[in-house]
Amino acid sequence: MTTTIHRPAVALFAGVVPPEGEEPLAERAGTALAKAGYALMHGGYNGLMEAAARGAARGGAPVTAITLADRPDWGPLNSHVTTTRYASTMGERLHGYLDHADLVVAMGGGVGTLHELSAALYYATAIRPVPVRLLGPTACRLSAFLRSEGWLTQTPTRPLGFLRELPDAEALIADLETLRARRCER
Repeated sequence: MTTTIHRPAVALFAGVVPPEGEEPLAERAGTALAKAGYALMHGGYNGLMEAAARGAARGGAPVTAITLADRPDWGPLNSHVTTTRYASTMGERLHGYLDHADLVVAMGGGVGTLHELSAALYYATAIRPVPVRLLGPTACRLSAFLRSEGWLTQTPTRPLGFLRELPDAEALIADLETLRARRCER
């Protein structure tokens, strides 16, 4: 008899600097991800990451931080982290995120968040079509700008079907239900 071991789905959450009023949305996102059966993975620090981790932890989801082994002083990991993985380079850190993510949820943030989002967009078009969700007003404005300036352009070899803009928690919850149904079909 063969036993199949199913790993929990993993959501990468990217976002740190809380745009005004978006921290509660990050916490609701973490809770929604946990309820939808996702473990949370992020950088492990403060701001929106911490809010998402707080929501995920409250929902019973494990929270994994992937950070650099020889990192600058980015401060302590947030208290909701249950597992920490250390990468030796930024490239290894990004692959640690993206090679294991079943979903990427990005909100507002600084240059680090933009770096992670850019890597996720490239990964989803060139490596594996992992779903990428831009959540909240700030991330949706960024998407609109990238599209209007031609940075995000669908082509026959680079389809953008993996990407969705979600303005609020209700849109995320509905999207998670659609993703769950697709996972169950496989």
